[in-house]
Amino acid sequence: MNVTVSVIKADVGSVGGHTQPSDELLAAVRERVEAERGKLLIDTRVFYCGDDISILMTHDRPLGDEAIHRLAWEAFRAGTDVAQRQGLYGAGQDLLKDAFSGNMRGLGPQVAELRLKERPNESLMILAADKTEPGAFNLPLYLAFADPMYSPGLLLSEDLHAGFRFRIMDVEHTDGDRIIELEAPERLYDIAALLRDTHRYVIASIWSRKYPDEQAAAVSTTRLRQIAGRYVGKDDPVAIVRVQKIFPATEELGPPFAIGAFVAGDTRGSHNLPLLPVPVNTPASTFFCHPMVTALGFSMRDGVLTGPVDLFADPVWEPIRHQIVRKAMEMRRQGFFQPAMLPISELEYGGIVARLRRLDDEFRVVADAS
Repeated sequence: MNVTVSVIKADVGSVGGHTQPSDELLAAVRERVEAERGKLLIDTRVFYCGDDISILMTHDRPLGDEAIHRLAWEAFRAGTDVAQRQGLYGAGQDLLKDAFSGNMRGLGPQVAELRLKERPNESLMILAADKTEPGAFNLPLYLAFADPMYSPGLLLSEDLHAGFRFRIMDVEHTDGDRIIELEAPERLYDIAALLRDTHRYVIASIWSRKYPDEQAAAVSTTRLRQIAGRYVGKDDPVAIVRVQKIFPATEELGPPFAIGAFVAGDTRGSHNLPLLPVPVNTPASTFFCHPMVTALGFSMRDGVLTGPVDLFADPVWEPIRHQIVRKAMEMRRQGFFQPAMLPISELEYGGIVARLRRLDDEFRVVADAS
């Protein structure tokens, strides 16, 4: 059976600042989506990571389908109405346009979609992050799909041995988004050269090379500041990753997140902190808005979801979280000095940029700087 899996995410309001959506807001979003179960949708789940609500939907419509995207838009609008009534912070923050225009592209919410022909035991991992950038998944996905030190299946499985094709997007080019396709392991160094820059180059999708029609992963790539023309919050990516058999195993996707890779985000979207794996429905941290990620595991048959398993709720993640938090505390002791604070080119808030422009006028050229 051909099934489309769609994850659409937005921040439309939270309690007491950037923390978590209210119960009433969540209920409004869930009620609108659940009304389409068995009609427009085969199945659905609604969950949150920090202040971001993710709508997971399975259906038989094509990628980017207007009816599916409209449903998510209407659900987020219903949540925004509740947020406004309750006086929640950032009500409708990620809805950057006033009206729906066919699909979510350019409207603000993050979108990851993947159309697949179901395997007899289809297994999926759904990733959702908060307080960070689309490139936050670059390192974990690179390690899981291209590094046998983290993914032994690349050595042990004939299905994985041929490697994977990475589709990478340049999200900062002056002429608009650009795509390049590179195959691992032959182009591994080229892939690494791009993905190291998490601000500009983002994994958009990953494909099997042994089975070229089989997509392994889909990642959202929207940069909110490029839509709004100003800072309106971090991009907070979502991703769909197929696991097991011809793809890396679930337990090969987990360890790369234990690194706690430094990512852009944090307080006011302007610092680097390590990405923290947390259980689903965890409020955003009041420790400088620590970047965070959740992972849910599902099985699927005929588009019907079983689960989720909360993959970062396993007790083994507790000591790992402690290590990552200590790593964050050391970075944050450095305050506003780089690399704790992002370089000027990546600062989202305009205050310091305006200050530097004023200071630039005071500089003078000297013949001998000594």
